Amino acid sequence: MIPRYTPSDFRGLWSSRRKYEAWFDVEVAACRAMESAGIVPAGTADQVSGFRDQIDPAAIDEIEKVTRHDVIAFLTHVEGLAGEPARWLHRGMTSSDVLDSSLALLLVEATDKLLGRVDAVLEALRGRIEEHRRTPAIGRSHGIHAEPVTFGLILAGHYAELRRGRARLMVAREEIAVGKIAGAVGTYAHLTPAIEAEALSSLGLRPETAATQVVARDRHAAYVSALGVIAAGIERFSTNVRHWQRTEVGEAEEHFKKGQKGSSAMPHKRNPVLTENLSGLGRVVRAAVVPSLENVALWHERDISHSSVERMMLPDATSTLGFMLDRVRGVIADLVVYPERLQQNLDETGGLWASEGILLALVDKGLGRQDAYVLVQRNAMKAFEEQGEFRELLHADTEIGKHLTAEDIDREFDLDRALAHVDTIIDRVLGGD
Repeated sequence: MIPRYTPSDFRGLWSSRRKYEAWFDVEVAACRAMESAGIVPAGTADQVSGFRDQIDPAAIDEIEKVTRHDVIAFLTHVEGLAGEPARWLHRGMTSSDVLDSSLALLLVEATDKLLGRVDAVLEALRGRIEEHRRTPAIGRSHGIHAEPVTFGLILAGHYAELRRGRARLMVAREEIAVGKIAGAVGTYAHLTPAIEAEALSSLGLRPETAATQVVARDRHAAYVSALGVIAAGIERFSTNVRHWQRTEVGEAEEHFKKGQKGSSAMPHKRNPVLTENLSGLGRVVRAAVVPSLENVALWHERDISHSSVERMMLPDATSTLGFMLDRVRGVIADLVVYPERLQQNLDETGGLWASEGILLALVDKGLGRQDAYVLVQRNAMKAFEEQGEFRELLHADTEIGKHLTAEDIDREFDLDRALAHVDTIIDRVLGGD
């Protein structure tokens, strides 16, 4: 985590103070459940809980320099604050009971922050989709002109993708909201499943179905993968913006704010810096996916090879995605779209986009598909080589004239006909809400 790419709410979430507060909450919840089971004196949790605000991260860090064990340092600090009642904390528990359950609390909170941001991006996209529902544009495959679309339809594809990402994130949230208070190797040797269930329920968590010393890391791998897919979708959108903003394309661009400078050397420059930044950050989030998968394979009931990875990976991945969602929402809301240039680019190839329609019209008239392909392609290549307008070349082709009338040909150049189902697609996308 670096300040430049860390939203303030994520900075607070992944702070040392918030981490120790979450540890404290797990310990107190477990203590209350043990009180209910009659193995800890009644009132112990209440006696300890009042010291939550007095937790001193710096003091814990100093203790850890001696103990070289963070949970023991934490418990030592709390015992120093709360006195004798704190001796009942951590009874029958192991460090991972605290670490994994508290991590689940923080990841659930992080996910809720991300979901709120996803919803804001979807709202921004919806507005621009409706605005450009019928704004014609040329669709591209391999970066080359293909057939007509609308700008709203292009955005609808990104909307649908992010909706799927949101659904995956919801599933990941459910899967990650799991803790354990089951002892050293997950057998409840000095606890009971009932104690675990009561403690975790009070925290909004469920017990791991078959814990070892840790919560199984396939859960975390699935979670980080869900983050990575959303980041990849943001990069896909950003790549499109960067293409639209190219001088030769000029179909849309990031809003260039008053006082903004594009280049230290060239005063004329207006660069797609926000979406270039998003493309780079998408790589950072996706880079967490492989380590999260490699964390699944731990030795026997547990080792700590995953621990150092997660201390860096989970705060970075969630915070960076939070930043990306904030930024892409702004890019979408402020995106400057140029309908005239979209139309100009659509017209650039002189109607070559109608080639498939002509091909199918010939087939419908009884010509073999491959023979029809040859007839259409030879006229298309002439148009590419600027030997005439595609439509006029078709009209002048006597072999095509044996099968298609002028009206048959002209019908395939009707843009409204080509875009007849766009509203249906967009309504299907937006109706998914």
